[in-house]
Amino acid sequence: MGVMVQPSLRSEIERNLKLTGFTISKLSELTGINSGTLSTILNGNPPRPMTICQLDQLAIAFGHEPGWLYELYPEECITEDKFSRPRVIPYLARCAELGRQDCISETASKLLENPKNIRILFSVAEQLSEKGKLKESIPFYLLVIDNEKDSYANHFVMSQYRLFRAAEGMNSEEKFKAVIRFEPYRRRLPENHQLDALLHLAKICYTLRRWEDVGKYADELRELATIVYEDELRRRKNNKPSELPKTERPLILYYGQGYLLKAVALKNMGKYEESKIYTNGYADLSWFEIRDQESEAEVDKLRLWALANSYTLSMSMGNTEVLSDYLEFLSENPKEILPGLVTIIKSANEFGFPVESVLERFSEDIEGFRNAKGVIDKIHHLHFRYHLAVYLFKKGKYSEGLDETLRCLILTTASKDFDYFKSCIGMFWSHLQHASDEQKKIFQSVVDERSEKT
Repeated sequence: MGVMVQPSLRSEIERNLKLTGFTISKLSELTGINSGTLSTILNGNPPRPMTICQLDQLAIAFGHEPGWLYELYPEECITEDKFSRPRVIPYLARCAELGRQDCISETASKLLENPKNIRILFSVAEQLSEKGKLKESIPFYLLVIDNEKDSYANHFVMSQYRLFRAAEGMNSEEKFKAVIRFEPYRRRLPENHQLDALLHLAKICYTLRRWEDVGKYADELRELATIVYEDELRRRKNNKPSELPKTERPLILYYGQGYLLKAVALKNMGKYEESKIYTNGYADLSWFEIRDQESEAEVDKLRLWALANSYTLSMSMGNTEVLSDYLEFLSENPKEILPGLVTIIKSANEFGFPVESVLERFSEDIEGFRNAKGVIDKIHHLHFRYHLAVYLFKKGKYSEGLDETLRCLILTTASKDFDYFKSCIGMFWSHLQHASDEQKKIFQSVVDERSEKT
């Protein structure tokens, strides 16, 4: 009985050459790989290692699916127990793109026999992340976190940060878990990433309505942006080279958002007078010396938001005499209509003034709210429907109020906002005697759908 010979990468390629009858010259023509290079890959002594890209080209030439012979490719990456970074990183990245989890698991297991190779897995994750393949990068970041013992190592901290950023599109529960996981590492990041991390921590906590946390991260953001700003001004004054960190956005944005998010947090905690102070902090940043063209646009945007938020604060404090001015402002700034109407209806519920004329005036805009894009706009839309339902019930318009409650309930299902979901359930039940059979049917359908998903 003969001994089974395990196929190798080259033996399989040779077998396919015989099956197709291709010459080296023909194969070179089909793959675009230089014939001399092909010859040394297949017949050199020792053979020249091939890249994963070259293997993919051979697969196409022989008529095979992408990922052909990937399970045999690791022999190209390992020599004397050492891994070739230029070959293993593209290989693992390509395996991730094609879903070859079997190859990833086996190769990662071999890599992790030496703790130094954790950096190779981090490089794979970063390469995938830079290509926008965030989902594919996550398992590699997790491997880094699970196997790196030094929690201060740059690749460990950056892996924590990348996983945190990946949670931005997830539901509320997953976002909250991501904040808890990442928070201890935020100060270990380099300054440029730290500025972005603090901004995103504050914004995620905003979507979770964790106002004290929003305020805390806004304070840290403002403090770090100020340190970076003052250090850069000193360097310029002393004619030293710039050391401005490379961030996703201009420095002025982090500084201004530090004030804006703090003001928003205080407003939502009912601390209106304190909120006014921080609103003034970003109302006019024309004095900010480190500016470019993008920064100028931020100054204008922050000035507009400060004006919008000053109206919001006045309304929240019951100063309804600003309403007509606020409505004019909203008419001139359509992007502010959605959050503006949330404020107005909340105030109407609290201070008892009518808003029918306001709803009529912006009826076309309200109709367009259903097309709200982006996390913040979707949150505002949900809040608008909820407070409108409350308003309609107070006015005794039960059928309309129930319709709005159902709209709100459907939005909570899409956003997985459990707090508002519970509030809508309670509101519907408390007005159940006014519900039509159709409304009851829709209500039951939405609740059942939510139950199936949880």
